[in-house]
Amino acid sequence: MAKMTERMQELFNKVPTAVLATATADGAPNAVPVGAKKIIDDETILISDQFFNKTLANLKANPKVAVSFWEGHEGYQIKGSATIETSGQRFEETAKWIEELGNKVGSPLKSKGAVIIQIDEIYALAPGPGAGKKLA
Repeated sequence: MAKMTERMQELFNKVPTAVLATATADGAPNAVPVGAKKIIDDETILISDQFFNKTLANLKANPKVAVSFWEGHEGYQIKGSATIETSGQRFEETAKWIEELGNKVGSPLKSKGAVIIQIDEIYALAPGPGAGKKLA
């Protein structure tokens, strides 16, 4: 397991949107923007599924994912393994959070599942000589 530093967590929380990349069992890629995201701990992130179609099918067939987030010339890519929770306390908390978020923006939202990503590796996205360097 790799751990996010405080700075990585700060940037993850600050940026409004990250990109979640998945792949089919035979490797066909898919990438989607995600805004309903949060840090569980320094080794785990959560992304709520409101609209996943291809992404959900990919997650079920192949749990390996990448999440990229950046601002300006600073950014990170997290690689890990995903599980999907559609019941239990964490899912219930996610469903409530998403419903409240939808109410704030005036658009009804409903979480279909909590995608829990255990972080395996973290890479630098910043341009320059360190681009793509494994950080954790």
